Amino acid sequence: MADTSFDVIVIGGGPGGYVAAIRAAQLGMKTAVVEREHLGGICLNWGCIPTKALLRCSEISHLLSRLGDYGFSAKEISFDFKKIVERSRKVANQLSAGVGFLMKKNKVAVFDGSAALAGKGKVRVSGKTGAELAAKHIIVATGARARSLPGLEPDGKLVWTYKEAMVPPTMPKSLLVVGSGAIGIEFASFYRNLGCEVTVVEVLDRILPVEDEEISAFARKSFEKQGMKIHTSAAVKALKKNANDVTATVEAQGKSFEVKAERVILAVGIVGNVENIGLEGTKARVEKTHVVVDQWMATGEPGVYAIGDVVGPPWLAHKAMHEGVLCVERIAGLNTVHPLDVRNVPGCTYCRPQVASIGLTEKAAKAAGHPVKVGRFPYIGNGKAIALGEPEGMIKTVFDAKTGELLGAHMIGAEVTELIQGYAIARNCESTEQELMSTIFPHPTLSEMMHETVLEAYGRAIHI
Repeated sequence: MADTSFDVIVIGGGPGGYVAAIRAAQLGMKTAVVEREHLGGICLNWGCIPTKALLRCSEISHLLSRLGDYGFSAKEISFDFKKIVERSRKVANQLSAGVGFLMKKNKVAVFDGSAALAGKGKVRVSGKTGAELAAKHIIVATGARARSLPGLEPDGKLVWTYKEAMVPPTMPKSLLVVGSGAIGIEFASFYRNLGCEVTVVEVLDRILPVEDEEISAFARKSFEKQGMKIHTSAAVKALKKNANDVTATVEAQGKSFEVKAERVILAVGIVGNVENIGLEGTKARVEKTHVVVDQWMATGEPGVYAIGDVVGPPWLAHKAMHEGVLCVERIAGLNTVHPLDVRNVPGCTYCRPQVASIGLTEKAAKAAGHPVKVGRFPYIGNGKAIALGEPEGMIKTVFDAKTGELLGAHMIGAEVTELIQGYAIARNCESTEQELMSTIFPHPTLSEMMHETVLEAYGRAIHI
C-alpha cells in the first residue's frame, strides 16, 4: 500500500506545483503531488511551451519570405501545417515526460487524479489513484482556464480557446481574435505569419493594454503593416455560426459592422480553478474566481496555501514557480526568503516583433508620484539589429529622477524576451542608473541598446 502521510501535499502539477514539490523535497520534506491530467500543467502541455514551438515555425516562415534580403533564393517553398502542429505536441510531450523524471529523481510521490481538501490536513484523491492523504501543509496550485463570454462560448469547432487554436486539423484562411493580451496577440501573430487573414478585436482603447502606451502603439503599427486588422474600443455584440465560418457583429466607437471569419479565438482572460477542491467549509477566501493569499502565499485556512494562476495577477508561469519556492521556503522556516514584489516580475509576449517589460510604465510611474527621466533607443541605431535584418523596435527605460532607481523597462523588437532578464536582475539588485551606465555591454549585441537607453535618459547616449 502506498504511503499516504506527507509533510507537504501539492494539488496540481503545473509550473508552480511541480517546482514547489521539488524545492520541498530538496529541503528534506516528504512531498506528494496530485495531478489530474498532465505533469507540467497547462503551461507546459497547452500553453507556454507548445505555443513557442508554433511561433518558432511562424518565425521561420517569415524568414523564408525574406530570403532575397539575405542573398538566397528558393522555389516552391511550402509548409505542412499538420507537421507544424505535430512538432509542437512532441515538444510538449518531451517536456512533460521530463517533469515526471524530475519527480522520481527528487523522490516526490505522484498521485494521478483529482484532489480536494477533506478536512484539516487531509486531501482526498479520486480518479486513477484513489487515496486519502494527510499532510501538515497543503499547497493549492490548481491553475486556471480560459474565460468565456455570453454568446461567444467556445464550441471546439468554430469558436476556439487556446487549446483548439494549438491543434486545428487544418489551417484557417481567416481568423477573428477576441482579446489582445499576450495570448490573443501571440495567436494572431502566429496565424498571420503563416498567411492567415487576421482581425483582432479589443474592448479597451489599445492592444497589449498592460504594456507601456508607446510600446502598444508601436506594436499596433507593426502588426497593421503586416496586414493584421485591429479594432480597439470595440466589442463583439453577436456571433452567427454558419456551416464552416462565423459572422461577427462588431461595435466600435458607435459604429456597427460585420467581420466574417472561418474561426474565432476567444482570448479574454482566465478563470481560476477553485471549484470542487474543497475550499468551501474552510477559511480560505475566493474573490473573482481567485484564492486570496497573504505575502507568504498562505490562505485564511491554517496549513493551506495557494500559488500560481489560481491566485492573483500577473498570471505567468515564472511567477508561479517563484511563488512555489517562496511558499515552501517560508514553510521550512528559511530566514532568507523575501515576499514577492510583482513589479519585479517580467512579462513577455512572443509575437513578431516580440514585446517584454518589467516594472512601472511611464504613466504608472508618474501616477505614483515619481519625477521621471525616460530613455529611448531605437533598433535602427544598433549594428547587430541591422546585421540581423531586424531594425524594427525600441527599448525604453523609466527612472526616478531623484534617486536614479530603475522604475521600469519596456521593449519591443527581436529577442527582447531574452534581453528583459538583464533589467530584471537590475531591479532585483536595486541598481541605479550609475551601475547600469558603468556596466560594460559586449559589442556587437542587441544588449548594447539596453545600455544606450539608460545613457539617453541622462543625456549621454552615444549612438543616437
